[in-house]
Amino acid sequence: MIRATLAAICTLLALALPAAAANDFIAAPTLRASVTVTSDVVRIGDLIDNAGSAALIPVYRSPDLGTTGTLTVGQVLSVLRAKQVIGVMTGDIKEVQVTRLARTLASKDIENAVAAALERRFGLADAANITITFDRSVAEMRLDASNSGALQPVATRYDARSGRFDIAFEIANDGNAAPTKLRFTGTAIETVEVAVLTRDIDRADLLKSSDLSLERRPKAEVAGEPASRDRSIGMQLRRAMRAGTPIRAADLVRPDFVVRDQAVTIIYQVPGLYLTTRGKAIESGAEGDTVSVLNLQSKRTLTGVVTGRGQVTVQGASQSAPMAPAVEQTSSVKRDAVPAAAALAQSLVQAPASAAEIAQAQIPQVRLSQAPAKSE
Repeated sequence: MIRATLAAICTLLALALPAAAANDFIAAPTLRASVTVTSDVVRIGDLIDNAGSAALIPVYRSPDLGTTGTLTVGQVLSVLRAKQVIGVMTGDIKEVQVTRLARTLASKDIENAVAAALERRFGLADAANITITFDRSVAEMRLDASNSGALQPVATRYDARSGRFDIAFEIANDGNAAPTKLRFTGTAIETVEVAVLTRDIDRADLLKSSDLSLERRPKAEVAGEPASRDRSIGMQLRRAMRAGTPIRAADLVRPDFVVRDQAVTIIYQVPGLYLTTRGKAIESGAEGDTVSVLNLQSKRTLTGVVTGRGQVTVQGASQSAPMAPAVEQTSSVKRDAVPAAAALAQSLVQAPASAAEIAQAQIPQVRLSQAPAKSE
């Protein structure tokens, strides 16, 4: 009986021992080759797996925000042994890289945040038209990774006369009730995009694509509606301007089709009659402008409308007294119409004629033309 009882106990113990050993087994600590941390210290639990109760013990200072540091395996094991952590499995690891995570704020991000805080306030326009200049150079900023909130302006000051700003921001912190505070000062100026001359331009020059570049200039410097590059090409300036000058819409005029002292073709046109002769422009004008011209044959000053390059059309009567006899005109009209047409041409170059007088001539529709003459 006793023997049977002892045998049963031995059997039960034999069966229970493997289970107990399995429950008491602790996985060996294993070194990590790459470590990332968010705090300013590196703990044992960051360096090894299965650190147990020693996981929260700090052993190193973390690298600077957003940077990576390197530790040799010997250095790590030495520090771990000092903290009573032994038997660490290292495998074939030669060194451990420790990276500290960070939130990066680029200078452009800060600039945009300042412009957004000033947008449509203090008489300023959209943020896209505000140029920011900081008192101190603002390079890339690195914050603790726990600063995950947006840049929120909490105090904004701006002087419209000087353009100076002073803005305080706060950033919500995941691990801390107190937000991170940042403050920036500098100058904010409203700017406009405007066409700027790349070379000196005379009054008579037509603007070409190569003569213009787009730049952002202070709105106060332009003092008027800025001219776009596309609108400026092919136009002329009201006055000569130097390179680097921003162009306003008011500075542009249509190109001159007639230039002062230029040889032009004068067209006399009334219902049923089209007569051309040579002349000289007394003043410059663009298409549609009214200018004075000199009839080189009659020496009379006429007023007409610029209708093309080197071309002025006179409608109806002339404006000044005759100074010279009529010149010969050539015509391809029928013989019976020549006397009447010649009489009308003579009246146009010698004496003022009204539309009524021309109508009373009762001439059939004809076209008189004169052989082109070289300008004097």
